[in-house]
Amino acid sequence: MSFTVCKELEASFSEDRTCKANNGMDRIFSGIQPTGIPHLGNYLGAIQNWVRLQEEYNSVLYSIVDLHSLTVPRDPPYLRQSILDTTAAILACGINPKRCFLFQQSQVPEHAELGWIFGCFTSVPRLRRLPQWKIKNASQNNEGNVGLFTYPVLQAADMLLYKSTHVPVGEDQVLHLELAQDIAQHFNKKYGKFFPMPRAILNSTKKIKSLRDPAAKMSKSDPQKLATVSITDSAEEIVLKFRKAVTDFTSEVTYDPDSRPGVSNLVSIHAAVTGLSIKEVLHQSVGLDTAHYKMIVAEAVIQKLAPIRNEIKRLQQDKCHLENVLKAGAEKAKELAAPVYQEVRRLVGLQ
Repeated sequence: MSFTVCKELEASFSEDRTCKANNGMDRIFSGIQPTGIPHLGNYLGAIQNWVRLQEEYNSVLYSIVDLHSLTVPRDPPYLRQSILDTTAAILACGINPKRCFLFQQSQVPEHAELGWIFGCFTSVPRLRRLPQWKIKNASQNNEGNVGLFTYPVLQAADMLLYKSTHVPVGEDQVLHLELAQDIAQHFNKKYGKFFPMPRAILNSTKKIKSLRDPAAKMSKSDPQKLATVSITDSAEEIVLKFRKAVTDFTSEVTYDPDSRPGVSNLVSIHAAVTGLSIKEVLHQSVGLDTAHYKMIVAEAVIQKLAPIRNEIKRLQQDKCHLENVLKAGAEKAKELAAPVYQEVRRLVGLQ
C-alpha cells in the first residue's frame, strides 16, 4: 500500500483551509498528551490551529490522550494534575466546548478496545519501520516498553473510532497517519467499506525551534531552561529568554532557515503571534539589528500570551469546572464512538 500522503499534504491543507461550515460529513479529530502547561511551540504549532478548525468544521473532537502518556513513567498525582492543567490551558487558548467535544481519552474505553483489534491487523515489521520507535527506543537504551512500540496503533484507533475524515498533524506524525490509512484500508478490504481514509491537515506555522539550539525543536524536556517559552511565563521571563536567544554574527534581520536558523526562528515566532506573513514581518524589520529585534519579538509574545496566562490561572482555581468539561465531552464522544465500535465488533465476529 502506498498512500501519497506526503505529496498531498500541502494540497490537502490548502483545500481544507477554505472549507466553510461543512455539511456534517467531515469530522476533525486531534489529540494532545497531558504534559501540563504547553509551551509556545505547542500553542503556535497545534492549539492555535485547533481554535481555527473548531470554527470551520461542524464536527470536531479534541482529546487529552492520557493513555498515550503512560508510555513514559508518570507519577500518578502529577499525571492527574497535568490532565487538568492541559485542559485549563486548552480552554484558555480559545477552545470552546460548545464548538467541539473536548474529552479525556481514557474516559471512552472504546479507544483502547479498538486499539487491540487494530493491533491484531498490524504486523510487527510494519511498526518497526516507524522512525519514532527507533528514536525513542534508543533514548531508553533499547528497552522501550510495548506501549511505546504499539502506540501508533492506538493513534489509529483514536482517529478511526469516530470515522474522522481530517486530522491535524505535524510533519513528524505523517507516517503515523499513513499507518491509520493502512489499517483502514486493510479493514475495509476484509469486511467491506466501513472506515473513511483520514486526510492530513498541516499547520501553516513553521515548526518552532529551541531558543538555545535552533537546530532542535522547542521542547519541555530541554535541559536548558532558557530554550523553551512556557505560555504561562512572566513578561520578565519571556524577555530574558529572547534576549539570550541564539542567533549569529550578522545583525540584519532576514529569513533563511538553512543558513540563519536562529534569526529565522525568531521571524517565524513573530509572524505566528502577530498573524503577519514572513514577508510582512521582514518588511517591518528593515533597519533593525538582531538585538533590538529580539525585544520586539519578546514584546509581541508577551502581548499574545498575557490574556491566556491570566485565564489559565483563573481556570486552575476551578477544578470542578475542568472535570465537568471533560466529563461532558466524554459523554458526547461516547455517543459517537459506541455505535462505530459495536459495528466493528459485529464485523469481526465478537458479537
